[in-house]
Amino acid sequence: MSKFINLASYNSLWRGYDYFKSDRVKTVKKISDSEFESRVEGTSCYNVYINIEHPRSSTCDCPFASGRRVICKHMVATFFKAFPDELNEFEEDVRKMEEEEEEEERQKDEYIEERRKEIEKYVYSLSKNELRNALISEMMDKVYDELDDYDNEWKWRY
Repeated sequence: MSKFINLASYNSLWRGYDYFKSDRVKTVKKISDSEFESRVEGTSCYNVYINIEHPRSSTCDCPFASGRRVICKHMVATFFKAFPDELNEFEEDVRKMEEEEEEEERQKDEYIEERRKEIEKYVYSLSKNELRNALISEMMDKVYDELDDYDNEWKWRY
């Protein structure tokens, strides 16, 4: 991923991506291989200058970036418009990350289901008296945990 994009905050990155996808970048003018000017529609129409070799010299006249050395959403949108290969790489990274998160969620669900079956098997193996004692024990563990939390809360006050 580009150094330019890595300097953008999480919010600027995602909002800039949304701006790009919403076709808010109205004009892009290439100044050099690393410099571009654009106009991006937001609350107003903002003038943007990006320099990917020296990202902190990039400017935008939006309230967030004006007079600051930050990468705003308008700069991100301009970057994606000027560099479609970088956009494709970003979208591929997002797709891979979403797939990994889905796989993790699937594994968690599978683990929970396996544990539920083990617990169910154990509970059904208990007699009525054993079940009552196990329940009382579990409920008392919660009481002790609450008491520990209570003690810790009081220790912090003094």
